[in-house]
Amino acid sequence: MSERLANSLRDKRTALGWTQAELAARLGVSRKTINTVENGVFVPSTVLALKLADALGEPVEALFRLER
Repeated sequence: MSERLANSLRDKRTALGWTQAELAARLGVSRKTINTVENGVFVPSTVLALKLADALGEPVEALFRLER
């Protein structure tokens, strides 16, 4: 069975009117990191997932889900 970590980061970020660069600057990571997480290329660490949730004002479960 193949599972992948899906996310709604782009939707939440754009709803706030932020660019990838703005979100990255708030977290102290690169824009490429935000891009690769949004596109499912990179699975974030627990710490980064929690920081993303905090910055976007959402619980981590609202941002990430397993797709089977």
